[in-house]
Amino acid sequence: MEKIWLNSYEEGVNAEIDPTRYQSVIQVFQESTKKYGHRPAFQNLGKTISYAETAKLVNDFASFLQNTLKLPRGERVAIMMPNLMQYPVALFGALQAGLTVVNTNPLYTPRELEHQLNDSGATTIVVLENFANTLELVLPRTKIKNVIVATVGDMFGFFKGSLINFVLRKIKKMVPEYRIANTISFQTALKQGASQPFTPIGITRDDTAFLQYTGGTTGVAKGAVLTHGNICANMQQAAEWIKNKLVPGEEVVIAALPLYHIFALTVNLMIFTQAAAKIMLITNPRDMKAFIGDMKKEKISVFIGVNTLFNAMVNRPDFAEVDFSALKLTLGGGMATQKAVAEKWKNITGTPIVEAYGLTEASPGVCCNPLNIPAYSGGIGLPVPSTEVELRGADGKEVPIGQPGEMWIRG
Repeated sequence: MEKIWLNSYEEGVNAEIDPTRYQSVIQVFQESTKKYGHRPAFQNLGKTISYAETAKLVNDFASFLQNTLKLPRGERVAIMMPNLMQYPVALFGALQAGLTVVNTNPLYTPRELEHQLNDSGATTIVVLENFANTLELVLPRTKIKNVIVATVGDMFGFFKGSLINFVLRKIKKMVPEYRIANTISFQTALKQGASQPFTPIGITRDDTAFLQYTGGTTGVAKGAVLTHGNICANMQQAAEWIKNKLVPGEEVVIAALPLYHIFALTVNLMIFTQAAAKIMLITNPRDMKAFIGDMKKEKISVFIGVNTLFNAMVNRPDFAEVDFSALKLTLGGGMATQKAVAEKWKNITGTPIVEAYGLTEASPGVCCNPLNIPAYSGGIGLPVPSTEVELRGADGKEVPIGQPGEMWIRG
């Protein structure tokens, strides 16, 4: 295959990556936490933790899963919560313990949740208490044995955390009643894990990291099997693509898209953890006033979004009050960005929306526009390093340039 797109690559971006460089997602995570331990890793609801602090919490949670629950290698662990600091702790903790993560939409209906838990074979779930009532409805018809319940206030210490939980439960009435026997609190899990030594697991590139469920637009959601090698390769492809513009350990990234979705999972969490960025977790992006208020407090350098989010923001007067002087990259994906929205975004922020294309099965990045484009292009960009794309007809053969066809992708 002649990779004609390489002629349009940014200068210095290599055509290939070495997929054997890393054995696991955890190896990448630990490399960042050791090198940039002092740097801020996650910020959420006014609280910030460093990479070193994150690594300690991840190790504690992994130890709990290994020593207290005694989950065997490859066991499926579901995570059902919005963007909170507990999310990366639970996710990286499960991966470190050699387990497979099943990312679960907290807004699932009981029918959708029951299907995913049974289809994945998950035996353990980490759920935010706000959504435990949905879990209660389906629990007897699943294989779930262990229920770990997190609260919004878990990461804020006893006094502030208790106040946050009281307000959410008693004043805002945001925690519906539920009754699930023998649950374990997230804080208890961390304490029990911290009291026991963790034994490292020899994870390989072929081990399954995620059963990542698709959107279900053509039927029920299906679990795509993504290995540690799949995710690590996509992280390296992205690192190669962005190296000319972004500096490891210095970026501030907005994570408003839900981490349970493949786009935010890989781009916001995986790629920018590897880049040791400060990741601002936005728990409720629909609360635009609070969301934009958080942005005003920081020098944002990277914004990851989708068309609906971009559109909602550019049509708010207070969005123009944000200081965008440090913004280097706005990445759009998940759906096509409308030209009018992209033009408004650039007029306000001074930065074009760089669109990318991917799919869950590709973990997910396939194509991306060069980061040095002067304006929104309306296209999905170029295949990223170590990726081949062809358009083929119904006979399975490549169609001529300029003719429509089905995308065939190999990475």
